[in-house]
Amino acid sequence: MNNLTITETFDFVNAWNKILGFETPKHHKQILEFLVDVLNNEPRRGLLTAFRHSGKSTVVGIFAACVLYYRPETRILILSAESGLSSRMVSHVKNILENHPWCSDILPDVKKEWGTHKITIKRPIGIREPSVICQGISGNITGMRSDLIICDDVEVPNTCNTLQKRNNLRERLRELDFILSPRGTMIFIGTPHTKDTIYQV
Repeated sequence: MNNLTITETFDFVNAWNKILGFETPKHHKQILEFLVDVLNNEPRRGLLTAFRHSGKSTVVGIFAACVLYYRPETRILILSAESGLSSRMVSHVKNILENHPWCSDILPDVKKEWGTHKITIKRPIGIREPSVICQGISGNITGMRSDLIICDDVEVPNTCNTLQKRNNLRERLRELDFILSPRGTMIFIGTPHTKDTIYQV
C-alpha cells in the first residue's frame, strides 16, 4: 500500500474547503500533517488532543474521506463512547464523499450500504467489510477487520467516572489490536475527562 503524501492530503482538503467557502486553517494543516505521519510510519498509533471546538473531529472526518479516495480498499472502523457519536462521523464522511468534486467515481452505483452506520464505496472486489462502519464502545466488533481505526471520544464522563469503568474501557480498547490489520493504523481523538485518563502515555 503506497504512502499518502501530505501534498495529496492538502490538495484534497483544500478542494473540499473551497466548496465550503473558506481556506484551511493553519492548525488544521498541522493536524493533517500529524495524521499523515501516523498513517505512514510505525508504530502507526497516534493520539490527537486539542482545545475544545478546534475542529479535530471535523478534520479527521475529511482525512478519512481522503484516505478512501486515494486508497479505496481501506476498511475504516469508527469507535466512540456511544453509537450516536460514531454515526455522526460516518455521516460526515458520507457527506464529503457525496459532495467532494473528486469523489464521484468512487460513489457506488447501487447504494446498498450507504447509511448512517456504514457505507461502502466502489473498490476492489472480495472485501467483506464495509468501507466505513461505526460502533459504540460496547458494540459488537467480534470478527471485524479494519485497516484504520478511529477512536473518537471514547473517553467521556459516562465511560470514565469510576475506576471500574476506566478499567473496562481500557480492556475494551485492547481488543482492537485483534481486529486491526497487520499494517493497520489506530488514531485516538479526544479530550481527557479524568486525572487517570486513558490518554496518558
